[in-house]
Amino acid sequence: MTQGFWTPFGASLLAALVTAIGIYVIRHFEAWGRRNSIYFVCFAAGVLISVSFLHIIPRSFAMSATAPAYLLGGFVLMHLFNRFVTAFVCERRPDAPYGIGLVPMFGIGFHSFIDGVIYSITFSVSTFTGVLAAAGMVLHEFPEGIITYLLLIRGGFGERTALVLAFLAASASTPLGTLVSYPFISEIDRPLLGALLSLSAGALVYVGATHLLPQAEREQRRFSLIAMGAGIVVAVGIVVSK
Repeated sequence: MTQGFWTPFGASLLAALVTAIGIYVIRHFEAWGRRNSIYFVCFAAGVLISVSFLHIIPRSFAMSATAPAYLLGGFVLMHLFNRFVTAFVCERRPDAPYGIGLVPMFGIGFHSFIDGVIYSITFSVSTFTGVLAAAGMVLHEFPEGIITYLLLIRGGFGERTALVLAFLAASASTPLGTLVSYPFISEIDRPLLGALLSLSAGALVYVGATHLLPQAEREQRRFSLIAMGAGIVVAVGIVVSK
């Protein structure tokens, strides 16, 4: 491992910590967690969408001629994976424990693992790019921990079992993704790194626009639009001040 490994790995550990805090909050302060998690969703959506279009996508296009195709590929792959989990498992057995508990847990675990890979990619491009991506990704881990725990509880698991499974799937999988991917990503050339950065951008746009924003629309809280606007302003401020 080189010295550069510890920055993305530290970011992935921070994401894991935020997820663990989300799990802790929903277990011990359920009313507060249900009431306020949507604001984290909105803020994270604003940050992720903004940094993707303002910095990560233009940077990837400058690094690789094939980046536009990878951008589309990242978005489509995330969409297909989400459709697979939803249509072929959850909707077929919506009342079964694995339909509303285990299978979504594995889906979230894979998603969190990919988050760790994205940290490896973005921080390999530059520390600034990595920090921008992490700014939105870390915040969306808080509601993700809440969602994972609640799905497992609804699936019939006990509180302690749900706590352990939610931590392993939504929290520990992120630094694992960074740990596994960084040795390979840190050694690739600039054009391929740009293509992978664009692939990551497609995934980030999907998470922000297709995964997070619909949650905000379903739970229209009084200050949700302000929270999303604040995320956009923060992201624009960081990019412009560079």
